[in-house]
Amino acid sequence: MKILDKYILKTFVSTFLTVFVILFFIFVLQTVWLFIAELAGKDLDFILVLKFLLFAMPRIIPLVLPLSILLASIMTFGDLAENYEFAAMKSAGISLKRSLKSLIVFVSLLSVLAFVFANNVIPYSEFKFINFRKNIAQRKPAMAIVVGQFNEIGSYNIKVDKKLGENGNTLKGITIHRKSLEGNGLITVIKAENGKLISSEESNILQLVLYDGYYYEEVIPKNYMDRKKLPFAKATFKKDIINMDLSKLNNVDINDQSVTNTTTMLNYSELRYTIDSLHKSNSKNIISFADNIYQRTGVAIMNTSAKKIPKGTPFKTDLLASYTNLQKAQIYQVANSNITNIGYTIDSSKDEMDNNQKNLNSHWLALYDKFVIAYACLMMFFIGAPLGAIIRKGGLGLPIVFAVLIFITFHILNTFGKKVAEENEILPFFGSWMSSIVLTPLAILLTYRATNDIGLINLDVITQPIQKVFQRIFPPQN
Repeated sequence: MKILDKYILKTFVSTFLTVFVILFFIFVLQTVWLFIAELAGKDLDFILVLKFLLFAMPRIIPLVLPLSILLASIMTFGDLAENYEFAAMKSAGISLKRSLKSLIVFVSLLSVLAFVFANNVIPYSEFKFINFRKNIAQRKPAMAIVVGQFNEIGSYNIKVDKKLGENGNTLKGITIHRKSLEGNGLITVIKAENGKLISSEESNILQLVLYDGYYYEEVIPKNYMDRKKLPFAKATFKKDIINMDLSKLNNVDINDQSVTNTTTMLNYSELRYTIDSLHKSNSKNIISFADNIYQRTGVAIMNTSAKKIPKGTPFKTDLLASYTNLQKAQIYQVANSNITNIGYTIDSSKDEMDNNQKNLNSHWLALYDKFVIAYACLMMFFIGAPLGAIIRKGGLGLPIVFAVLIFITFHILNTFGKKVAEENEILPFFGSWMSSIVLTPLAILLTYRATNDIGLINLDVITQPIQKVFQRIFPPQN
């Protein structure tokens, strides 16, 4: 490796590591802020908090790595251009393309490592992170409930006045709001003087035993007029047991996506296998649904039982001509009822199929993401390096402005594409690669302009037509 390559590589790597550490620390603080409700006021020791953050850190890498490469590229080549080092290189016959040689190799290796990291480390950390949160709640079930505020666990909202005992398992002054499973908006209110939390490390169920309490529940009568009387049911109890699902605790994510989403815990081969299985299952469900609807229409029975009609037999347009009016009304009523029932079946099946397709799309998005992060590293380098050479500004001023604008554009397009693809509006491939498809032409354009010593914006394209118009209106006088 020549001295020039070593110098440029050393400058870039030192800048990259500095930027990476700073950005990583900022995103870790963001993680702490987002999970502060789970970490604060729950009697967690330092080791548990450290493990919690350690398992959450790998998911930050896909955000930090491309941004660090982009900012380090702009700063490095902006410094070289600002200090006229590029001018010295060009006078010695060394082009910008030649100066990028060592860094292209380095960033390519980073891209490969990014794919390996996304394919192996992140799924493992997601698996450990989810199970670690569940195990904390199982070993210390009182963590699931914070004193003095309502804590939502599944269909329950629980508030306690005091927590006693060594592990805070004994509760005083308990108020519970339980949502109706039918989704009719009704809420059952349960109050108890004291209770106890019981859990097992082998189970996801958190058991709450209540003592000396009562419950109040609204009742919906069958007769609509009786609803104005606002009936309710009230009963007391000496002991009552409520079972709550602790898996509901795993519903917070840095990117507004549920951490219980298993796609984040699968590597490439596992995702491919799961996608094939889901695709076959969806195809079977569609065929089964079509056969079911076909059988329910009665067409299949009619085809097997119908007699062959000789050729030349005139077709009767009124099939109900031989029936009485009463029989016709009954036939119409049965037909209308069948059509209505089939319509309900189609609507419910359509919702189910849409959910299955969304689940399949989420797996495709997780698969493509592993490649997107690798490509994003290369793309950001070919945006940042020529951009730094063009603007000729190093340091932390203008480079940060450009880096933030480009990265925000990348992140917004990436998030928007995934959301649209999840809703099955576009193919998952285009949803995952939307940001790369939009920004790749920018990388090509900047690289072309920088290697050909063209500025960021060619003002001649704007000024020359205006100048020609003025020359026609006001011709020069001899």
